Amino acid sequence: MPYEQESTTRAPAAAAPAAEPAGTIGTPAPPTALTWGIVLSVGLVAFESMGVATVLPEIAGRLGGLNAYGWGLSALMLANLIGTVAAGSAADRHGPARPLALGLAVFAVGCAVAGAAPGWPVFLVGRFLQGLGVGAVMALAYTAIALAYPRRLRARMFALVSGAWTVPSLVGPTIAAVVSDRISWRGVFVLLLPLIAVAAVLALPQLRRLKAAEGTGDDRDGDATGTSTPTATATATATSYRTRASAANRACAATGTGTGTGTGTGTGTGTDTEVDRWWSTPVARSILLAAGTGILLAGLQLRQAALLVTLVAVGGATAVGALRRVTPAGTLAARPGVPAGVALRFLLCGAYFGSEAFLPLGLVRLRGLSASEAGLGLSAGAITWVLGAAWQGRADSRWSGRSRAVPIAAGFAVLLTGVVVMALGVLVDAVPAWTAVVGWAVAGAGMGVAFNAATTDAMEQAPADRQGEASGAMQLAQTLAVAVVSGLGGAAVSLSAAHGGSVSTALTATFALTAALAAAGALTARRIRPAAD
Repeated sequence: MPYEQESTTRAPAAAAPAAEPAGTIGTPAPPTALTWGIVLSVGLVAFESMGVATVLPEIAGRLGGLNAYGWGLSALMLANLIGTVAAGSAADRHGPARPLALGLAVFAVGCAVAGAAPGWPVFLVGRFLQGLGVGAVMALAYTAIALAYPRRLRARMFALVSGAWTVPSLVGPTIAAVVSDRISWRGVFVLLLPLIAVAAVLALPQLRRLKAAEGTGDDRDGDATGTSTPTATATATATSYRTRASAANRACAATGTGTGTGTGTGTGTGTDTEVDRWWSTPVARSILLAAGTGILLAGLQLRQAALLVTLVAVGGATAVGALRRVTPAGTLAARPGVPAGVALRFLLCGAYFGSEAFLPLGLVRLRGLSASEAGLGLSAGAITWVLGAAWQGRADSRWSGRSRAVPIAAGFAVLLTGVVVMALGVLVDAVPAWTAVVGWAVAGAGMGVAFNAATTDAMEQAPADRQGEASGAMQLAQTLAVAVVSGLGGAAVSLSAAHGGSVSTALTATFALTAALAAAGALTARRIRPAAD
């Protein structure tokens, strides 16, 4: 579930219900069509994530892309960074309808290009376009909830969005595998096209009516909700879609996934120096981060030493420079507090999603399983993630107000155990292949515990007016981790093939890396809060 936004919330202080302005939807409740449009949009993204991951080994084999396998996910995730920020900025200026329409259209074009691709390079173009659309859809789904729904209904909507992830995570791999086996892998992408159109028809007409809210000064989001950054867009956007508050822009730049701070009370105009300097805008920084990371990953797959070193150095410097500007100060050093929470999210998602990206490849190429059988592993991890998160949620009261280092470290340790068991099931012929599925179920449980505990602790420490920034920074770390670790694994496959190695050798290196990230997370967990806490 690499795209899923934050679901952890902090209850806002009690306040008198704010009057809903005339002319906006949400009085008394948004139309059912909008609700289903949002849920369907998020569900399509979830299905694309889990379904395509299941059949990606077959696609790479048929299109000659095995040596660039990691780019099948890295291209999508790097574009996701850009699409999320660009859509958020557009929503500030024009409201959510126009950027969501464009995001769904780009997502559809990406599916069509990928589904019709004659070769791997064209397929990667399709994946990049999908990533732009995915980023826009996820950011704007939360923005739409914040704008269109009164406070009393938002918790229900966030629960529905979480469900929109859970169901495709469970059934998506099986459906994609059946479509691939019975029809063609291309059908997995074609299947999404009419559903994207339905989502647009349901959501867009209602979102266009939000234009009537312009200039009303709706204060429904004056308090911090602690949800993902796009939620925080409501106040700034309701004040005026064309107002570019400098505070909101700084928060967006710092998160890469949102369009405002927890309060959105800035009043700067579009002539603000921060906005005029195009290289300092959130979109420009997201492009630099994605481009630098892409250059670094591409350089790692080259054989010429001089060119390899040059590209890695340039790409690495560009990416690190941009990353320092879009994450809280101290993130790279895992400074105790919110910065450590962001760093832990990177380690956690690098270990989990980096392993998950190559699990189907290992089961299909090395153990001879079908796509349907390989998909069982992904589904097993999704199920136990939910169970682990539920257990942590029930047990969380004992940690309220103090460090959750123990459950975070325990979750990382369980994740590490699951990665090791899964790797044995994939790489060692003497170990039954089903061991990999069991191992991944163990990993999912650890992920659920650590993910919820680390997110809750970090958000609990974030000031009320920086909730959106903290949430978005963690989401950025998650997206970047998936792109980087998938790219590194893909580079391992490419280099192994170039030097006469095997897929087994490449996956051994990849799983060793993800295990190391899990171990590093267990050791870093104690930094989730300053020592005084």
